[in-house]
Amino acid sequence: MLRGLARAAARRPGALWTRGSGSGTGVLAHVVDLRSDTVTKPGPAMRRAMAEAVVGDDDYGEDPTVRELQEKAAKLLGVDRTLFVPTNTMANLISVMCHCQRRGSQILLGQECHLHVYEQGGVAQVHLLARSYGARVHLDGARLMNAAVALHVPPARIVEHCDSVSLCFSKGLGAPVGAVVGGPKDFIEEAWRLRKALGGGMRQAGVLAATALVGLADFEEVLPTDHQNAQRFARGFQELESPICSVDLAAVETNMVMVRVDGPPPEELCRRLQAVSADEVAQTGHAVRVLVFPWTERSVRAVWHRDVSAHDTELVLKKWGFVLRQLGP
Repeated sequence: MLRGLARAAARRPGALWTRGSGSGTGVLAHVVDLRSDTVTKPGPAMRRAMAEAVVGDDDYGEDPTVRELQEKAAKLLGVDRTLFVPTNTMANLISVMCHCQRRGSQILLGQECHLHVYEQGGVAQVHLLARSYGARVHLDGARLMNAAVALHVPPARIVEHCDSVSLCFSKGLGAPVGAVVGGPKDFIEEAWRLRKALGGGMRQAGVLAATALVGLADFEEVLPTDHQNAQRFARGFQELESPICSVDLAAVETNMVMVRVDGPPPEELCRRLQAVSADEVAQTGHAVRVLVFPWTERSVRAVWHRDVSAHDTELVLKKWGFVLRQLGP
């Protein structure tokens, strides 16, 4: 039976199999990695794009593929220009350094500091408040495209009330590396200087930019599927009716699901979801390792992405059901 499962998974893109851990059974287990959407691996289209990319020295502004990406990103975001950088962290840092150049400048951040886009009106209100105090607004676009898809608006609609923006390519868009920072022409000129100072000036970066172009080309098809799979999990989780864990279905708007844990510590729950036992195979007919992330003292985070299929989602639900039955009264 397990050999048959392995053959079926081998035909499915993104399937990952390992030896089961935590039980000593050594069975072959299917791995579903929901720790983050940063764990995606480049698919065939991205790998072809990397191999075929026309490149030049981007530190001199001579890489045509990087220039193409920057122009497309600027149009998508509704900004004058964008600049390709290695990471979204660098994009945000460059933006802060551009905006806060005077000694004594202050930056206001949300309490949990992973900036989320809840709704267009909220961004507009923040912008109006900032303008009244002569402040500037930067949007951390780590998952900006997920927000745009969920809100059914163009990304530029979300960005229009901001003075600068970052856009990450290595999360939901599936590229292995890279981000852009966007804003007015003079802002990007200063960002170019800061990128160099921070060690972010790259050479033949077109091989990386090419993967980002692939991610931008198919996000309207891929991201809704990720959101649907996350919502399917949330609905299925509610049907488990567990007194130990729960999910707020109304809070599942994109590709993230927060599972509230009222029983064992989240770390213990994560260990059980990763382990595989002979009992699991006997009861469910599957050997599955689910990787999730302890988020708070009472919650676990699961993130859907292009390497997790609808079938994987059903396997994850079965795994959760098995673990919760083992923990239940």
